Amino acid sequence: MLVRRISFSIMALAGFCLAAPASAQFFLKPADLSGAPVTGTEPGMIGPGLPGATPAELRAALVWSLRAALNVAALQCQFEPTLLTLENYNALLDDHEVELRQSYGTLEKYFIKAAKNTKAGQTELDRFGTRIYSSFSTVSGQLSFCQTAAAIGRDAVFAPRGKLGDVAIARMRELRSSLAAWGEQYFRSRRVAISLPAQRPLPPFGDDKCWRKGEYYPRKCGPLTR
Repeated sequence: MLVRRISFSIMALAGFCLAAPASAQFFLKPADLSGAPVTGTEPGMIGPGLPGATPAELRAALVWSLRAALNVAALQCQFEPTLLTLENYNALLDDHEVELRQSYGTLEKYFIKAAKNTKAGQTELDRFGTRIYSSFSTVSGQLSFCQTAAAIGRDAVFAPRGKLGDVAIARMRELRSSLAAWGEQYFRSRRVAISLPAQRPLPPFGDDKCWRKGEYYPRKCGPLTR
């Protein structure tokens, strides 16, 4: 009788685990962070605002914001290899190279036009990129951010070429929401402490010399080591 009870308990536990979503690396039931599509005019969606920007310029800013977020995820989420944040980010750079280059060019023209000076415009563009990176700080919600960024990164990789902007428009609100502190939604009455291994330090977002075209420049400020 005891053996039957133990066997039944094991089978029930196995069934419960199999019923859990495959993406739930951290939570049995993650918070539902899905939201309405954005245009880029919403406060905080692209970090610093772009006064007078056209819809095409706002779309470019959303694409660049998505790229920055997935770059942060590639750096900060490697403690859970099954998320594939690094692999998805590298694939994103290859698959959507043309759209990323066009988005950068659109933003470059916007800032040069706004500054009425090529050098000043380039400086403002570099600052804009740095501020976008800093706006994706994961201090409060690293787990929810990493899980959300992994799902969005996977969708971005499989998006048709030229449609990365559509992914950014559809998922940026969700990505921004994931930066808040979210916990387990299945066992709402129980607090579960999760200890994570030491993470790589965040890049020095406030130091412009450490960045080049929105990418961290280790030759200037050193590698990000544990």
